[in-house]
Amino acid sequence: MTISDVRIRIVKKDESKLKAVASVTFDECFVVHDIKVIDGTDGLFIAMPSRKTNEGVYKDIAHPIRQETRDEIIAAVFKAYEEELSKEE
Repeated sequence: MTISDVRIRIVKKDESKLKAVASVTFDECFVVHDIKVIDGTDGLFIAMPSRKTNEGVYKDIAHPIRQETRDEIIAAVFKAYEEELSKEE
């Protein structure tokens, strides 16, 4: 599996923890939308797309199974996020 594209949309809301939303394309044939870049208490992290269940719990719709894949997605999203921020300056 290869990440072939990452697109970032910066979210401009003052004091919002949500900083950006990403779409990640794999092997030029499969895309996952709505990966969120969030500013948490320990710094930035990503949240995979999720939905709220009837019990009020959020469950991921799509997520990596292997840690290596998760790390690769995180690195690619953060790199694209930093590049997008530098364009805005």
